[in-house]
Amino acid sequence: MSAVPAPESGPDAGAVWHYGDPLGEQRAAATAAVVVDRSHRATLQLTGGERKSWLHTISSQHVSDLPDGAVTENLSLDGQGRVEDHWLQTQLDGVTVLDTEPWRGQPLLDFLRKMIFWADVVVEPADLAVLSLIGPAAPKALADLGLVVPAAPWTATPLPGAGFLRAVFADEFDLVVPRADKDAWLSRLDGAGVPPAGVWAYEAHRASARRPRLGVDTDERTIPHEVGWIGGPGQGAVHLEKGCYRGQETVARVHNLGKPPRMLVLVQLDGSADRPATGDPLLAGGRAVGRLGTVVDHVDDGPIALALVKRGIPADTALVTGGEVEVAAAIEAESMPHTEHVGAGRLAVEKLRGSR
Repeated sequence: MSAVPAPESGPDAGAVWHYGDPLGEQRAAATAAVVVDRSHRATLQLTGGERKSWLHTISSQHVSDLPDGAVTENLSLDGQGRVEDHWLQTQLDGVTVLDTEPWRGQPLLDFLRKMIFWADVVVEPADLAVLSLIGPAAPKALADLGLVVPAAPWTATPLPGAGFLRAVFADEFDLVVPRADKDAWLSRLDGAGVPPAGVWAYEAHRASARRPRLGVDTDERTIPHEVGWIGGPGQGAVHLEKGCYRGQETVARVHNLGKPPRMLVLVQLDGSADRPATGDPLLAGGRAVGRLGTVVDHVDDGPIALALVKRGIPADTALVTGGEVEVAAAIEAESMPHTEHVGAGRLAVEKLRGSR
């Protein structure tokens, strides 16, 4: 197999884009199992007796009493409630491991260290590699290797020697192993019938599932409600009933009023034209109504993209995007977020207005 590197200008620079058959790799991920080397992700580890209670105070998720083996998403927000960092967090054997985008590793490390003050916590880089298995055959392949497969999503089990195996999204597992052991694990997986696939396969799988990625599907204005990062451990990255943290006021206000300014949707792109790029505007009648995030060719759905668009825009709105050459785009109606929820604050406002 000939490994084709990911574009140097993209967020996966340094990883393998595909091994010569990107659509075939996606098909294998949908019907069997593949492993994607995502060891370019940045990993950190937290130790110390106060690491959970300390992290609880400076992040959006409720993590102060996470049990051993728990996995969750978490965020750091700025003072206006805009997303600065997103990470996966695994609690196991007295250590909390965070993994995030390659370009956010050092900034997140710097931020966490700056916030320690007098807490009993130490934050260090972790020399760990993330290997993601995708596909319905993944659990059996892992069990055939003698591993204890997590019984439920958003849980982790220790690996023999070092590292851990975690279950995350549907048909998706992560082996988080010492970087020095990465190649040995890839060889074992290949021998168990789990061949390698490039990050193209992972990105197509992620985009089709409408899962946002920091810095690709978010911009400097993104707040958690816009991209669906709301929910407690195992459900989202923002717990709505936890104590104070930076940006909480915005989260609470949007939840109570129920009207985030934008929403994340899946967009179908015209396959006969050049592919648009992340950050390209979505236009309706010549006016910008959103921006593209992840853009990828999917084995079943063709060219697709995730996009942040203005809330309230009808799904059948005629859209175009791209650079010098316009590309027709259409919102996938089923990807539109539910709008039935009306926040308590909004109900109170409407009741007040109705009484006048």
